[in-house]
Amino acid sequence: MKKKTRKLAVVAGAAAAAFGLAAAPASAAPSTVWTVTPSGSYTATNSGNIVLTATIPMTCTTSGASGTMASTTGNPATVATIAAINFGTSTSPCTSVLGNVTTVAVTPWTVVAQDYDAATGVTKGHVGNVKANVTAGACKFTVTGKASGTYTNSTGVLAVNSVSGDLAVSADPAPVNCGSVVTTATKPTFKGNYVIKASNGTIPKIVGSNP
Repeated sequence: MKKKTRKLAVVAGAAAAAFGLAAAPASAAPSTVWTVTPSGSYTATNSGNIVLTATIPMTCTTSGASGTMASTTGNPATVATIAAINFGTSTSPCTSVLGNVTTVAVTPWTVVAQDYDAATGVTKGHVGNVKANVTAGACKFTVTGKASGTYTNSTGVLAVNSVSGDLAVSADPAPVNCGSVVTTATKPTFKGNYVIKASNGTIPKIVGSNP
């Protein structure tokens, strides 16, 4: 009888352990709570040159964006949308060795938060849902993907600093009149700083916490 009791205890213990392992994900830490202050509309203006490189650098001295920011929960999580973004103007176009560059963004893009450092007030993440039709001289191509970046609360600077592989040249539509300079094997990069201002003129703060 004692042996049978011990066997039942072992079986029960194993079952409890297995149940504990199965239930573990449900007791994991909650998703990050992202608090954006103030929420609502914002504008972004470049600070320094914005550079898109697809084999050759294409430089814009003027660029701006607008959209909305909002608190949310999740990781990763979309803390802002980019409803409109322009690269260059008619009086200050973007330039390259192939000639002036026209970039037409297909929006909305997103600003996605993934990691927050409370000591520095810096959020790491990326600009997502990127799609833009680029014309440099006679060469035309479409860029898609994301661009890694950081946002700093103290300065209000969204620093876009994509790495190779974040962005791609679309095969549909494929590049036109680009020869071997820009192909579907090209890995573009997008780099530049944007200063963000809320509609009331203040610098928005993004704070991530795990309750």
